[in-house]
Amino acid sequence: MAVKPVVVTLSRAGEDVAHRIASKFGYQVHGREGRVDKADAFFGNALDHVRTLFAAGVPVIGVCASGILIRAVAPVLNHKRTEPAVLSVSDDGSVVIPLLGGHRGANRMASEIASLLEAKAAVTTAGDVAIGVALDEPPLGYRIANIEDAKDAMSAILAGKGVRVVGENIFGIESNENGAVTLTVTEAPVEGSGSNLVYHPQRYVLGLGSARGADAGETWAFVEKTLADAGIAKGAIACVVSLDLKGDEPAMNEVARRLGVPLRVFTAAELEAEASRLANPSDVVFAEVGCHGVSEGAALAAAGPDAVLVVEKQKIAEATCAIARAPLPITEMAGRSRGRLSVVGIGPGQAAWRTPEVSRLVSEAEELVGYGLYIDLLGPLAAGKHRADFPLGGEEDRCRYALERAAEGRNVALVCSGDAGIYAMGALVFELLDRAPDQMGVSDAAHRVEVVCSPGVSALQGAAARAGAPLGHDFCTISLSDLLTPRADILRRLKAAAEGDFVIAFYNPVSKTRRTLLAEARDILLEHRPADTPVMLASSLGRPEEYVRYRRLDELEVDEVDMLTVVLVGSSNSRLAQLGEGPRMFTPRGYARKIDGDLSGKS
Repeated sequence: MAVKPVVVTLSRAGEDVAHRIASKFGYQVHGREGRVDKADAFFGNALDHVRTLFAAGVPVIGVCASGILIRAVAPVLNHKRTEPAVLSVSDDGSVVIPLLGGHRGANRMASEIASLLEAKAAVTTAGDVAIGVALDEPPLGYRIANIEDAKDAMSAILAGKGVRVVGENIFGIESNENGAVTLTVTEAPVEGSGSNLVYHPQRYVLGLGSARGADAGETWAFVEKTLADAGIAKGAIACVVSLDLKGDEPAMNEVARRLGVPLRVFTAAELEAEASRLANPSDVVFAEVGCHGVSEGAALAAAGPDAVLVVEKQKIAEATCAIARAPLPITEMAGRSRGRLSVVGIGPGQAAWRTPEVSRLVSEAEELVGYGLYIDLLGPLAAGKHRADFPLGGEEDRCRYALERAAEGRNVALVCSGDAGIYAMGALVFELLDRAPDQMGVSDAAHRVEVVCSPGVSALQGAAARAGAPLGHDFCTISLSDLLTPRADILRRLKAAAEGDFVIAFYNPVSKTRRTLLAEARDILLEHRPADTPVMLASSLGRPEEYVRYRRLDELEVDEVDMLTVVLVGSSNSRLAQLGEGPRMFTPRGYARKIDGDLSGKS
C-alpha cells in the first residue's frame, strides 16, 4: 500500500492552507492539540509527531516554519533514496519548500501545491534548477536502470555539456545531438554509464505458473533466460502475476523480489475470462486449477484488454512463464496482492519506545486489528485507517479475523502491546496457521498470507531499563495467569526458577478474581533466596501515570499489584544500589570474581 502524505499544521494561522492542500490531494490533516480547531487527528508534541511520521516512511507537508521540520527529522536521517519527502509551506501559503526527498516526489509535490496556492515553489535541487527535471525520478511507469550513474550524468549536464535523447523524450527536454550525456529510453536491455542514463517503460507483465515448492534459483534462471531471449529488459517488467493459489510460492516471491516489482494474483475465474486470448490453452491445467492457462492468462489479465502476448508460454520442469505487453506503461496494478499480516508490538504505548519498523508497518497497513486500547495508543498514526477493535478475551477471534482479512489481499496490522511474541498474539497466529481445518484453523487462503513479525519493547525490557540492569545475568519470565496454563504447571515452573536462582519477571501477576498465586510465588522464592532480595514493581510503563517502586521480597504485598504491573524479582545476587538519582537495581554478571581471579593469579 502506498503511504499517503500527511499535512501537519501547528496553529490556526496555517489551518486553512493545510485543509486546502489536503482537500485537493486527498490527504489527512494532523493538527496540534489546543491550537488547531479541525483536523483528522491531533498530536501533543510537534517534534515527536513529525519524527514518528518520518521514521515510519510517511511524507510530511508541514504548514509551519522549516526549522521545526528540520529539528524533528534530523535525528533519524538515513539515506536520500529511502527517506520520505518533507515539505514546508508557510502559514499564508505563499512559499512551498521541498526540504527532503526532492527526487522521491518532494519537488513534484512542491510544484503541484504551489500551483494550487498560486505560490512560489523554492526548488533548489540542481537538476530541477538547471534543466527543470530530476533525472533520477522518471515519470510514473518508467524506471531508471542505472540510478547510481545519475550523479555523474547530472554533473556533466551542469557543466554545460548538453543532453542527447534517444527514444521517447519522457522529460520533455531539448535534445542536442552533440550532447555529452545520453538519455536512452528503451524496452531492451542496454548497458548504462555515467554518460548514458537508461530508462525502461514498464509495459510488460511476467506471468508465472509453477509446481508446488519449485526451486527459486532454477525459476529465476528460467525467467532471466526468457527475458534475454526476448530482448526485454528486467526494468521493463511492471509486475509478476499468477493464480492466487500460488501467492505463497517462494519461487514466485523471489522472482518478484529480484525484479523489484510487486507480485499480483488472480482467481481462477478471472484467469478463465482470458481463455479466448490464450495461445496455449490446456484442459489439463483447467482440470487441475479451474482455468485453461496460468502464466498466459495472468499476464494478459494484468496487462489489460489491449495487451498482446509477446512471449507465449515457456516451460521447464517446475515452472511456466509468459510475457504480455501493454500499449502504454502500466501505472495501476490489476489483480490483488498476496495479502500481508504484520504482527507488531508497539511497546508500552509511548511513541518514543515504538520501533521505526513497527511504525512503518502500521503506516503501510490498510486495516488495524487489536484490543481497542492498544490501537488508541498509536495516536495519530492510526487516524483514517479501518480498525477492528476486539475486547480482552477475544484473542482467537482477533487473530483469525486478521488472518482472513489479509487472505482477501489486504495489508493488515495486528497490534499488540509490548512485544507481539511475548505473551501476545504472535504465537496464536502461528498456532491457527498450524491447526488442521477441522480443528478450528483458518482458510486455505489465510495460509498463503505473508506474515511479518516485528519486535517491540516488552514490559520486561521497559521495567529493567527503568530499574537499572536487573537482567544482567540469567533470567526468566513466568505468567501467573492460570486462565490458559494449569495452576500445577505454574507452581512447577516457580519452584524450578526459584531453585535455579533466576531473576524472574512476573507477567499477569494478579487480576480481580485471581489474587493468590503471587503470594504463593513470593513464599516459594523465600525458600531459596534472602528476605531482602530486591523486588521492583513497575506500573503503566512509558505512560504519564508510570509508577515504579521497590520492595524487599518478604514485604511484597499482593494488594499493591494490578494487571498493569510488572513484578521483577531479583536473584540472590541482585542488588539495590542507592545512587544520586535514586535506587537502581542490578544483577552482577560476575566480573568481580574474574578480577579477583586475575589478581590472585598475578600475585
